[in-house]
Amino acid sequence: MTSRHPSAVIVLAAGEGTRMKSATPKVLHRIGGRSLLGHALHAARQAGPEHLAVVVRHERDRVAAHVAELDPAAVVADQDEVKGTGRACECGLAALPADLAGTVLVTMGDVPLLTPETLVDLTERHETSGAAVTVITAELPDAKAYGRVVRDEAGDVVAIMEYKDALQHREAGSEFAHVVDIREINSGIYAFDAEVLRSALAEVGTDNAQGEKYLTDVLAIARREGRRVAAHLVEDLWQTEGVNDRVQLAALGRELNRRTVERWMREGVTVVDPATTWIDVDVTIGRDTEIRPGTQLLGSTVVGADAVVGPDTTLTDVAVGDGASVVRTQAEGARIGDGATVGPFSYLRPGTVLGARGKIGGFVETKNAEIGEGAKVPHLTYCGDAVIGDGANIGAGTIFANYDGVAKHRTVVGRHSFVGSDSVLIAPVEIADGAYVAAGSAIEGKVGPGQIAVARGRQRNVDGWVARRRPGTSTARAAEAALAEQAPSSSGPTTPAENPTQES
Repeated sequence: MTSRHPSAVIVLAAGEGTRMKSATPKVLHRIGGRSLLGHALHAARQAGPEHLAVVVRHERDRVAAHVAELDPAAVVADQDEVKGTGRACECGLAALPADLAGTVLVTMGDVPLLTPETLVDLTERHETSGAAVTVITAELPDAKAYGRVVRDEAGDVVAIMEYKDALQHREAGSEFAHVVDIREINSGIYAFDAEVLRSALAEVGTDNAQGEKYLTDVLAIARREGRRVAAHLVEDLWQTEGVNDRVQLAALGRELNRRTVERWMREGVTVVDPATTWIDVDVTIGRDTEIRPGTQLLGSTVVGADAVVGPDTTLTDVAVGDGASVVRTQAEGARIGDGATVGPFSYLRPGTVLGARGKIGGFVETKNAEIGEGAKVPHLTYCGDAVIGDGANIGAGTIFANYDGVAKHRTVVGRHSFVGSDSVLIAPVEIADGAYVAAGSAIEGKVGPGQIAVARGRQRNVDGWVARRRPGTSTARAAEAALAEQAPSSSGPTTPAENPTQES
């Protein structure tokens, strides 16, 4: 049977979220590499609606811009001064076509674990049951301040009573005094018949403890008109869990990560320590890859098959090839080729491209650097704004001096060339294919094919300097003792005339 899809989804994202105590709107806080609203929009769009509306108010421009970035086809609807979920939904509905018919889903912008499958299932159950309204519910051991679901003997929903109103009934000893003890709660996620929703919202008022226009009142109006109100009880309580403060944000983040890590393990990825491994929801990992403890795979990172990542590694928007090894590394916006090795203690900044079987070794920082196949940057090097040809070898301690204080410049090292240790390549500079740079050189000009460039001063040793400039020190005493051991017993110290390469 073909899955049913809603005519529209309305995502409510107008709240301020004061308990977050943040300058950032609540729905823009992030877990798993997406904002809370991003998770909600993903679930809504994947449910396959013809129309998608997002209701905004607090920090309207920031939230609206985020919606436009994530889902340009979504309609942004503004909630006015009237408070409450009912009014928010009414504003969202007004932004959709006036002749909209069929099923309208209403979800929240702060329920990040809700899945598209649950929304599709809600739509199917709603339409096959013939209900005017269907609400997703869950049973909690401690329902806390959630709205309670009140059912009749047939199991249909009579009403949803907000917690504060239920408390008032208990204090008054009314026939609804028992409602506060009900454990089945309202998730705030609904399926409505469009026409029922439109007409009922026009009747909803603000005569309640909160002085707000409740969306839940639509259920009572539908019942009054003889229409059926159904409940769709879900066992996965996390899908109904919203975020109100930082504690809940962290709890939902942990649960989302647990689910993400478990999914990849079931897909054939080895995760050595799931408790210390964090994987964003948009990350992709190939089979037989091993993720070692303390690793974070963030953003749109893609890791190939048979790779090893970690321990203690953070990759953000990085592509790692098949069979590559990345150890104790921080990288962002980099590409690492098949069979390449990186680390330990490497820092790959945006624009780094390491070719197949290439190497970026310990304590190396790269930025906007293209390193060819089989090329090596093994140790203690800064490599910025560079192109390094296939098979080239960069010696330890080399600095690509790319910045002259005003502008950045590029260095090119040719194929199978060799740069000796402790060299400085002062950009812009080009070293041709098959060339050498002698260790300790400061290169500022072109080096041709097959040439060796030597750019350093000749060594000169000054006799007696320590005795004259550092008399009485431990260094002076050590030098005096060493000279005494070297001196022949039958002759005095060597004079400058006897060793013309030395200077006094």
